[in-house]
Amino acid sequence: MLSEECFECRDMLNCDILYKEKLYLVALSGGADSVALLLLLREAGYEVEAAHCNFQLRGAESERDEQFVVRLCEQKQVRLHRIRFDTQQEAHSRGVSIEMAARDLRYAWFEALRQERGAAAIAVAHHQDDANETLLLNLVRGCGIHGLTGMPTVNGHIVRPLLGATRTEILCYLAERGQTYVNDSTNTET
Repeated sequence: MLSEECFECRDMLNCDILYKEKLYLVALSGGADSVALLLLLREAGYEVEAAHCNFQLRGAESERDEQFVVRLCEQKQVRLHRIRFDTQQEAHSRGVSIEMAARDLRYAWFEALRQERGAAAIAVAHHQDDANETLLLNLVRGCGIHGLTGMPTVNGHIVRPLLGATRTEILCYLAERGQTYVNDSTNTET
């Protein structure tokens, strides 16, 4: 059963950072946040294309996520760009963590794709809960004044139109539309 809060899920998208006449690439993992971002941008009338990275780190679950994204984009008639990375090899060859390698691969590809497609920006689905978590982590690390600024809404060609929305609001939005999504099992790990 949905809570009363679900019916208050309005104006989740920060349109002040977006332009109607521009193309946006949506970083689409298949998870609730990115699926909601894609649908919200389309509902608001923005031109969008989706970009999905398969890091090949979770076996069958990675394949499931990619196939979900393919079906979603076909259903919603959204152009999809996909890439597969050998993330473990990249991390090993560079001597960095898997997470750092995946982040670097993802953002380098997003930027190359953005330039190729002439898109205004890459829209990522960070939300208010992510921003709060980042702020807390920065405080724990002793980040200084810079870390207290948190996650920027616009960072170069990266935009975060959902920073004003909570995870609960995002889940309510999807539930109200009967929209499915996939869960990444690694999100439950610390």
